Amino acid sequence: MLATTQRTSLNLALQGGGAHGAFTWGVLDRVLEDNRLELDGVSGASAGAVNAVLLAAGLCEQGRIGARTKLREFWTDVARSGPAQSGLAPIVGLGLDLEGIRRSFHGTLIDVATRTLSPYQLNPFDYNPLRELLTRLIDFDRLRAASPVRLYIAATEVSTGESRIFRTHEISCDVVLASACLPHLHHAVQIDGRYFWDGAYTANPPILPLVHDDGSHDTLIIQIIATGRTDLPVDAPDIAEQLNRIIFGEPLRREARLIEEMRARTRATIDIAAFRKRRIKRHRFHHIDAGASTSKLSPGTRLSPDSRIIGKLFDDGRNAATAWLERNFDSIGRRSTVDLAAEFT
Repeated sequence: MLATTQRTSLNLALQGGGAHGAFTWGVLDRVLEDNRLELDGVSGASAGAVNAVLLAAGLCEQGRIGARTKLREFWTDVARSGPAQSGLAPIVGLGLDLEGIRRSFHGTLIDVATRTLSPYQLNPFDYNPLRELLTRLIDFDRLRAASPVRLYIAATEVSTGESRIFRTHEISCDVVLASACLPHLHHAVQIDGRYFWDGAYTANPPILPLVHDDGSHDTLIIQIIATGRTDLPVDAPDIAEQLNRIIFGEPLRREARLIEEMRARTRATIDIAAFRKRRIKRHRFHHIDAGASTSKLSPGTRLSPDSRIIGKLFDDGRNAATAWLERNFDSIGRRSTVDLAAEFT
């Protein structure tokens, strides 16, 4: 572990991706190991939101060691629990062998069941094991009052389809559950009289809040969902998988396009709007892409955690973070290490 008194400030933008979020766990574990980095703002949607609040809660309670421990406890529990932890417990309760189904039919039967019957039929009492796990691991009152990092958690409002960004003082267990609420698996989560679904539909992850607020001028985007494929998907699981990649990957591409458009329109004026645009123009972006790891996984693995896959993704995430730090640490605070336009637009 490196020891230094000078730390480099960095934001983190954590994309969602179900159980594939274990890759992000690996990245975070390696980043927390490096004392040269000072984390400032952290945004996330879905699994990215879960990782974000676990990170913040651990830092709040026991510093970097606490954050690494809390993330490990969560993902170890997910790996141990398997499909039940992923929100498919109602189907497990019917006595189906989900692991056998996934291995034999690549999740097709699960997909059919959850798209034919709503969660209000499959799970009328809205049992969600994620609630119990989050409540056990996170003191949300303490998190809201004393988080050492700024939090931005995305959820999608059901009635309008618009993104809602919850900030540190608003973060609760319900907010995290809303951010991770896939509508074909869980009941919509009600917050302040409004209903919310998964934040990955509209902001995956939120980037602009990290740029607009006064804080670090460097943001590391951790991308989980692989972009593009060269072959045509022709069977049902591959078609569903590609649709998911398109749906959950588009918010990141859209926000990157918006940032590039705002940068292009920036002029040397003195009004507030121009000041915010200049912040965007000066902001430095960085990128770690899990695509090489996640694109190789079979359809359905995001919803049906497997201990071996989670362990492999964790290792891949740590290795990717190590390689990124070796290549790019000296660039943090000086220049971007990813071209948003080339990568996402």
